[in-house]
This record gives sequence, structure tokens and C-alpha cells, in this order.
Amino acid sequence: MTRKPNPQRQPLLWAALLFSAGIWIGARAWRPATWWVIGVIAFMLAAVWYLRRRAWMAKGLSLGTWFLLGALLIQVRSVSAADPRVADFADGREVTIIGHVIREGYSHGAGPRSIRHPIDIETESIEGVGGVTDVHCGVRLTIAEAVEDSSAGAAVSAEEQTPAPKAAIDPAFAAGLKSCPSQQPAGDGISTATLQCRLTYGARLRVRAKLHPARNYRNPGAFDYEGYLSDNGIALLGSARAQDVEFLPGFTGTWTERWRTRIHASLVAKIHELWPPREAALMDAMVLGEDSFLEAGSRTEFQRSGTYHVLVVSGMNLSILAFVIFWTLRQFHLDQALTSVVTVVVSFAYAFVTGVGPPVWRAALMLAIYLGARILYRERSMLNALGAAALGVLIFDPHALFGASFQLTFLAVLIIAAIGVPVLERTTQPFSQGLRLLRFTSYDVHVPAAVAQFRVDLRLIAGRLQKFIGARFGLLVPGTLARITLAGCELIFISALMQAGLALPMAYYFHRATTMGMPANLAVVPLTEVLMPASVAAVGLGYLSTIVARPAVWISGVALNLITGTVHWLGGARLADLRVATPPAFVIVIALLALGSAMVMVRRARWLAIMALIGLAAAAVWIAFIPPQPQVRPGILEVTSIDVGQGDSILIVTPEGRTILVDAGGLPHWMHSSFDVGEQVVSSYLWSRGIERLDAVVITHDHSDHLGGMPSVIANFRPPTLWLSTDAPNPELDPILAQAKQAGMQVSVRAEGDEFDFGGAHFRVLGPQHDELRAPLRPNLQSLVFTVTQGGTTALLEADAEKAEERRIVELHPEAQLLKVAHHGSAGSTSAELLAAVHPQYAVISAGVRNVYGHPRIEVLERLQHDGVKTYRTDLTGTVTFYLDGKSVTPDAAIIR
Repeated sequence: MTRKPNPQRQPLLWAALLFSAGIWIGARAWRPATWWVIGVIAFMLAAVWYLRRRAWMAKGLSLGTWFLLGALLIQVRSVSAADPRVADFADGREVTIIGHVIREGYSHGAGPRSIRHPIDIETESIEGVGGVTDVHCGVRLTIAEAVEDSSAGAAVSAEEQTPAPKAAIDPAFAAGLKSCPSQQPAGDGISTATLQCRLTYGARLRVRAKLHPARNYRNPGAFDYEGYLSDNGIALLGSARAQDVEFLPGFTGTWTERWRTRIHASLVAKIHELWPPREAALMDAMVLGEDSFLEAGSRTEFQRSGTYHVLVVSGMNLSILAFVIFWTLRQFHLDQALTSVVTVVVSFAYAFVTGVGPPVWRAALMLAIYLGARILYRERSMLNALGAAALGVLIFDPHALFGASFQLTFLAVLIIAAIGVPVLERTTQPFSQGLRLLRFTSYDVHVPAAVAQFRVDLRLIAGRLQKFIGARFGLLVPGTLARITLAGCELIFISALMQAGLALPMAYYFHRATTMGMPANLAVVPLTEVLMPASVAAVGLGYLSTIVARPAVWISGVALNLITGTVHWLGGARLADLRVATPPAFVIVIALLALGSAMVMVRRARWLAIMALIGLAAAAVWIAFIPPQPQVRPGILEVTSIDVGQGDSILIVTPEGRTILVDAGGLPHWMHSSFDVGEQVVSSYLWSRGIERLDAVVITHDHSDHLGGMPSVIANFRPPTLWLSTDAPNPELDPILAQAKQAGMQVSVRAEGDEFDFGGAHFRVLGPQHDELRAPLRPNLQSLVFTVTQGGTTALLEADAEKAEERRIVELHPEAQLLKVAHHGSAGSTSAELLAAVHPQYAVISAGVRNVYGHPRIEVLERLQHDGVKTYRTDLTGTVTFYLDGKSVTPDAAIIR
């Protein structure tokens, strides 16, 4: 009788889980540190006391110790706050900074005649109105450089540019700048290349800049940009001109980091030397984690296809590279211990050079622990290695627990180790192992009966094939086909398992259901296994000779083109663009229970394992295809002004629950920013409310701060109806109209005199006039102005109407309890005559913090105050909601930091 091996234990995994729970509790339930210390000591002593008396009690107390240690660590390792003195210099006035570069950036075009150089610096001193202060803080600085216009022969500043498409700077040129010497003589008239070369790690400089603190969009569900910068040591944002930068002698920093940045820059330059610009940009991202040259469209396609983990350097990239190194060295019959050490050293060197940060370091740590266990023990436990790696990361940085990157990395490995491996061990692995020594019948007695029968069947097939292809290939062909089939089944299962297991975090953090993840990864992951070693070999050989490197460049280029072709094909499918709202709390609990049950049940009886996997799949389907209940008040008219900065976006929810979005914010073209307000601000807010579909969208007029985010909103929420103030040909509006036509939306032009009911609310359009629909007027004069009424309560939404339009509105005798102030509080709107005619009780102004226009203007605020109108501002309170129940208006300002 064969003795069953003892089941593997995972003490370090349980310790990591309890340690994480302690961190989570400690971050939310503050207690004096001495309480936690006393608890740790008491639990440790009790565990020692029970060690020889009741082992199970000692184990429980030991795990309790890890829980208390986590709560203690998160409170004693709190994030250090920025020096409060920096606030004195962050008012937008020009200051003089002396500091040194701590993070380099690659220059990029910001328009046809401007280049921007993004860097992070650490200040040594700041000189402002009050004098010089020795203050140390991180500043994310953008240095703008005007480029001479060859056609006009004059330099044009960024502020003077007219709206134009973003200029493409040759990535090879930008990367090549990194290979130049860092020490060059100072002087005026620094060229782009010289400036790029000198803005290297450790360089000291004096710069006149304008500083301001980062600010989150204050909406539920908004990304914590302030926290992100704080975690990276950045306290302020700043902007400067290239001519205001003066380089100082000396070097400040560590030589280790200096060498890392030099090596990284050299590798980027070599990649752009070996591959064409478009391929080089993707190679930068996949091999080195450098995304400076990556196009936004490429990101979106990889996200939609569920293969974004391939585009960025992650644990998978390092694992592939480590596997190739380990396998190659073993082919030379090197000692296993030496091979493991070399693999770990190369992996840590790769993590160091990429500079990506925690995701790759976590993977390197896990690899080191796993290979170390492989040397020391016969029975290895992936779960124990995972627990050890988690403890190492969390002890070093307990705040990493709350990051999406940490959670996704460890959850992915946990799903494979706790669910995937046990299932494969019970299904395909015995048959895969049964393919060993297939020609020897004596080995049949050492495998299970079903596997032995499988071996006999393959030999029977081989016997038939030998008559046609000979004895040498007769057994090779069925064995090879069996291996390929089993490997394909395993890849399909793991891909499906990962898609189901990661459905919850993908929906919670990224609002995506990666329906194309499984078929895409079936093609992309094997191709990545070819691309990674081939590209690394190409870069290495490229330093010897570009001719020698050509075969590896060609192989990696073919693999890259196949990857991008697959991603483009599957990512372009309509089903791939499935966006989902934030799952409600009970769905999150059910999904977590399904995941935990699957991890436990796959090692139990077969029927329990099958039921657990079905439950996990059902939870994933629920998250992807069953929309949550929107957070709305039935029978109430809701008007919510969303904080989109200097722009407008208003959500209307009718008494019958119909949802209408009026404008979607946006950034002006002269900013040349890739930030998408519609995707990252408006959509995030709607998803946080459980809204997955909109019933109508409205574009009040064709200004970018009103319609810039609308393409993403239309793509994400698929509204059937679009209301406009005009459909006259316009470069701002035409792409949206084409998108609406392709989506089959009904487009309606609204004008003065239109009245209609929608969703239990009454709408009355006050402007523009019919004869202005296609007139060549300024967009503000064609603003769609309307009222929405529920019973005896009305809201008047003015968009960017100006005094001329307001005079006509007054003649229509509108009355409203709620006024959306026109044009962000501009002095050219919200006249005293309008306020006298409307008699509003409440007003809301949508404006950006520290906007360059000075909105809202003081005279507008004084007029509102004089008329006794209680005024709310999105730049101060963030999102503001008003509930109109037919009798009264109730404001609700969700003040979010």
C-alpha cells in the first residue's frame, strides 16, 4: 500500500493573511502604540506557554501575534507628512527654487512649437516674498521650452499657441539624448538636446517656477491623485520655462541610482536604435517599463483585451525571463543551486534596472524564496512562498496593502497556487507525468490505473502509425500531440480561472469586465514567452553589433506584431468594451466568499470542487453582466454638479429614475494633455453611483470644457439620445456626431420654445433661438439653456450663456429655486436682471481651483449674496447635489478631500 504524503502546510500564508488583517484594522481603528505592544508581548508569551501543552492554542496565539504586529506597524510607520512650510510658496506666485533632480523624464511635444521636460526635484531651499527658507520637499516640475518656428523664424511661447494637434517628437531623438554626457558648460541659449542631457539624476539647479499643491477631483469614486503623489514623495506641482533654469555645480544623490538611470537610459536608446519608433515604444513598455513614448490608443486596446499586464513590466515578464535563464543554464548541466543563484541575481538586476518599483521587486522576492525552498526542501509550497513574499513586502511597506498593484499581484499568484495548481494536479498533471518514458511498459505500474490505460492507448496508436511513418516517429507523434493538447487545456483553464478570479478587483478598480481576456491571453502569453528572451538577447547583442542582433530583432518584432494584431482584433470587438459600475457591498462579499470557498474546496471531494468552481464563475458573470441598483432617490428630481475642474458636467436623475448627463467637462486644447476627464472623472463618478447606462446626454455648446469628455461617456454608457443646441459643422462637435451616428443614437437639436416631458420631469428650452441654430456665432451665444421641473420646484441650467442671451431669458419670465450659474461665474453673466426674474434660493457654480480666468468673479458672488442666494462652488466643496421633491429643494454637498 502506497503511503500518502503529508499535506503541505502554509504557516507563512496564514501569517501573511493575519498580518494584512491587522494592517487593515490598525489603519481604521487607532489605538495607542503601547496597547498594541502589550498585546504582542502577551500573545507571544501565551504562545510559548501553550507550546507543549496545547499546540493548537499556541498556533492560534502565534497567528494573533501577527495580527497585532500588523496593527502596530501601520500606526508606527505612518506616511510622513510634507513640511507644512511649503504651503507658503504654493499660491501660484513665482518663487526661486534650488534643488536637485531625483527622477528623470523624457521630453515630449506639447504642441507644434513647444516641448515639455517633466522631472521630479527635491528642493534644498525656496525663495519667495517672505525670504529664503531651507525646506526639503518633492516637486513634480514641468519645464516648458518654446521651439523656434522655422516658417516664421520666431520663438512662440506655449501660452501663445493656437489649438493644434499634439506634435510628435521622434522617440529615437528623445531617447538618443539620454546617451549624451551629463556634464556640459552652463550658459544661456541652452538647446533642447543640451537641456534634455543635463536634466539627469543628481543634477543641481536653480529655477524660477510657479508652485501649487495637487488637488483631487472631489467626487465619490475619484482617483486619489494627492495620495498617489504623496506616496511617491511629491508635495507640490510646479511649472517653469526653460530660460529660467540655471544649472549649478555639484551632484546630489546616490551613485547607485545614478548608475541605474544611466543604464536604463542607455537601454532605451539601444531599443530605439534597433526597432522602428512605434515598435520601440511598445518594447520600452514591455521590456523596461518605460511608457514615455506609448500612445494612449495602445494602452486602451491592451486594457480592453484584458492583456494590459503584458504591456507593462510586471511579475509575469520577470517570471518569463527567469524561466528562460534557469532552463538555459540547466541545459549546460550546471548545478541546481548555482543555477538558482544566477537566476535570482539576474532577476534582481533586471528589477533594479527597470526601476518600475514594487510589482517587479515583489516578483523577484517571490522567485528568490521559491528557488530557495526548491534547494532546501523536496516538497515545495507555492502558497508558503507567496506568504513569505507578502510578509517581506508588507513589513517593509505596510501601506502597499491598500494599493491595487499589490492586491492584483498577490491575488493572481494566490489564485494559481491555491486553485489552479490543485485542480491541475487532479486532472491533467497525472497524464502529463504519464507521458514520461512512454516506450517502457514497466513504468505503467507506477502510475494510476487511468494513466496506465492512457499510456497503453498511446502505444496502440503508435503501433498503427509505425506502418506509415516508421518506428522512430510512431511513438513521438502521439506523445507530442498529447503533450500539446494537455498544455493547451491547462492554458485555457488557467486563463479562464484568472478571468473569473480577478473579476472583482478589475470591476472595483478599473470598471472593466475583460470578456476577451481568455482568448487574448491564449495567444498573447505564449508570444510574450518568445518576445521577452528574444528582445533581451537583441538588446544585449546590439551593444556588440547591430548586424549580429538582427535575427533576434526580427524574431521579437514578429512576436510583437502578432501580439499587437491579436490585441487590436480582440480589443476592437464590441463585447470587449464592457464597462461595469462599482459592485455593491453584498456582491463584493459574495465574490470574496466564492473565491475563498474555491481555494478550500478544490482539495476536497470532486463534487465539492466542481461546485466551488461553478460558484466562482457565477460570481464573475454576476459582476460582469448583472448591473447594480443605481443609487438614486425614487420620485425625486436630482440635479448634481460634478466636480470636473474648470468645466461643466451635470447629472440629472428624473423622478422615474431616468438619467441625463448635461456636458462632460474637458480640458482646453492649449493644455495638450492626454488626461481624459470623461473617462477618469465623470465616468468614475457615475460608476460609483452604480450607474451603467445613461438615458440621454446633452451638449450645451461646442467648447472643449463642456464636450471634451463626451466621447468617453458615450462609449462607456451607451446613451440612446443626444441633445444639442446646434448641429452646424464644427471641428469640436463633428467627431462626436460621427460617433453618435455609428452608435445609432438619436440626435435632437433643441431650441427656444421646445417643451417636453422626460422621465416624469418637464423640460422647457429657453435658448438658443431658432434663427441662431446655424448662425456663425460665438459658441457661448448658442448655449442650450433650459429648465427642468418637478411639481413646484424648478432648476434653471444656463450653460455658458452671456448677458445678451440672459436678456431674452428674462423676457420669458422663468422662475427657479435652483440656478446653475452661467459661464463658471464669469462677470459677463448672471446679471442682476436675471436674478430678479428667477428668484433662486440656491445657486451652484462649477469652476476649477486656481483657474486662470479668475472664476467665479467677485462681482458675481456679491450679486448672489445681495439677493440672498445660498451659493455652492465645486472648487470648494466638490460634487454638490440638489434634491427637488416638488415642494422644496434640499442641497447635499459631499465634501471630499
